Amino acid sequence: MNVEAIKKDDFYIPTLQVLRELGGSASIEEIEEKLIDRFGFTQDDLDICYATSGDNIVTDKMSWARSYLKFPGFVSNDSKGVWVLTEAGRLAADQPLETVRRQVREAKAARRAEQLKAKAALAPLENADEDAEESALDWSDTLLTKLQSIEPSAFERLCQRLLREHGFTRVEVTGKSGDGGIDGNGVLRVNLVSFHVLFQCKRYKGSVSASTIRDFRGAMQGRADKGLVITTGTFTPDARREATRDGAPAIDLIDGEALCELLREVGLGVTVKPITTYEISVDEKFFDEI
Repeated sequence: MNVEAIKKDDFYIPTLQVLRELGGSASIEEIEEKLIDRFGFTQDDLDICYATSGDNIVTDKMSWARSYLKFPGFVSNDSKGVWVLTEAGRLAADQPLETVRRQVREAKAARRAEQLKAKAALAPLENADEDAEESALDWSDTLLTKLQSIEPSAFERLCQRLLREHGFTRVEVTGKSGDGGIDGNGVLRVNLVSFHVLFQCKRYKGSVSASTIRDFRGAMQGRADKGLVITTGTFTPDARREATRDGAPAIDLIDGEALCELLREVGLGVTVKPITTYEISVDEKFFDEI
């Protein structure tokens, strides 16, 4: 299969149909696994990455398809990591692809017009990027690019602070070489129960493989209650399956998209500024009746 010839549009309707098959909501992992089966992608297909960024082509286009389907309100992801099919999306799932494409284009154009109107109302804005097509979507790309440029030790320290911000205690970065990829450990307390967690930080542009997950599990065996792998990239489908393989200790995975959301939630390196706009019109009839 010519993976590079596939467009994000090709995933529009299959994504909607997969969400419908999964009961109207699903995690990214569930959506991707269903789409991989539907398209018949091989592991070789899934290993193909962009030459410049190193990102996985197939999962990247799946991700963009989900993002574009948000414009006409076919899907939503208000809950962290969970994508939901709307009633409009259920109807669109049985429409011709060209109809869905047109609705996405029109909704995207309307969104762009609203953004330009808001910018004009609030002008001048410092550092406004007039060439950005989806300002609500591109912040995570900018963040991941920055994260991938920092030193590995700095990324480990960032993960350490992120875990603390999300309720971990006694978080330590060990960074020992030859320790099976274990970069640190911490304790997560859930109600009355505490879990000893070992974590690994992967400052990747590409995909983390299943072998990495197996090696990490082997290193943590008998040393912790849970394992956690954090990456700026993605995980291959085999890696996700390996993380939850029957009979083996489960390992939680945080990919680049989830990492961005976690950083945004606690305001680490991400500033969220609410913008209020007003639409003002003159009621000429009011003055005529004075």
